[in-house]
Amino acid sequence: MADVPVTLEEPRPDGVPAASAAADLLAFLDSDLSRLLERAATAGAADVDRALRAPRRTLDDLAVLLSPAAADRLEDLAVAAHEVALRRFGRVVRLFAPLYVSNECVSTCTYCGFSAGNEIARRTLSPDEVGTEARALRDRGFRSLLLVSGEHARIVSKDYLVECVRAVAAEVPSVSVEVQVWDTPTYRRLVEAGCEGLVVYQETYDRATYGATHLRGKKRNFDWRLAALDRGAEAGMRQLAIGALLGLHDDWRADALAVAAHASALVRRWWRCEVSVSLPRLRPAAGGFEPAVPVTDVELAQLVCAVRLVLPDVGLSMSTREAPAMRDGLLPLGVTRMSAGSHTEPGGYASESDAEPQFEISDDRSPAEVAAAVRRAGYDPVWMDTIGPRCREPHPA
Repeated sequence: MADVPVTLEEPRPDGVPAASAAADLLAFLDSDLSRLLERAATAGAADVDRALRAPRRTLDDLAVLLSPAAADRLEDLAVAAHEVALRRFGRVVRLFAPLYVSNECVSTCTYCGFSAGNEIARRTLSPDEVGTEARALRDRGFRSLLLVSGEHARIVSKDYLVECVRAVAAEVPSVSVEVQVWDTPTYRRLVEAGCEGLVVYQETYDRATYGATHLRGKKRNFDWRLAALDRGAEAGMRQLAIGALLGLHDDWRADALAVAAHASALVRRWWRCEVSVSLPRLRPAAGGFEPAVPVTDVELAQLVCAVRLVLPDVGLSMSTREAPAMRDGLLPLGVTRMSAGSHTEPGGYASESDAEPQFEISDDRSPAEVAAAVRRAGYDPVWMDTIGPRCREPHPA
């Protein structure tokens, strides 16, 4: 079947809107990032002491806590992060599952298993199949699901995504999406269908690296992607999640500082929304991309502690990209959400799927096994991730 050309309803504007979290983030990248990276490179033991004692920590403190000097104080960071996490979130860890609906993609991203140039088995679930997958996950305990897809605006269209959201919302109370970024009216349609959360990973906040790893497709538009969370919040999304793919850029501290600055901007601009961050590391995938500078286990632990200390009220999600021992070890340091029993290919929950995954998972424990591990750590696994009933009044025009 011949491809049908896809046209946007409105041309995408250049840049990002003024008075948006994206604009705040760009200002930070232009004016503050270099200074903070220098701060991280030169911080000493006394600076780390001051950052650990600070009653209200800033991005300057984050730079210090990400420094090599702070790496020598990892135990102190862990104790402080654990105390903050208990004080702000208690002993609760929310469990969710990703539900991949399609691995079709027209974008070429060097690190992604779904990249258009990869010769993999492709599959797109019908909305009925999506509902069947959601029921299988509901039967395993989940009440919070994340719909994920590749970027193909004809196959994974706006109408298709609305139908998928409706199918899942009929089974579980909390639905989020991690799909191609859209305009505000499309996000409003997804909200009206039952979606309450939007996940958009910028992948890397370094423009040069972004351009070098996103070779073709609409995802090449850095600014359009960056402002997606603002458009989603404007449309009524109540949960906003961001992240950077650690190892994509050769300076993980730069992306870590940018993630924290973006989260802070979202909290300021969209204070009614629940904001969370994710810190995934690259995993093996079709295409064979290898990070030039892999992020080590010690560096990831330092990053988790530092983010928890500087962003005490922001959620922190940990996916099955990480090994069981790593996830269990990081849990007391501030992790608030974990995926479990994940499949990163379309299907796989209700029945076997011959489609290929986006990446290899590292934690292949069942949802029940993950929940048991959470309990052994002294925490309560919570299956429903929602922030209360949605107001059913129509969105203002």
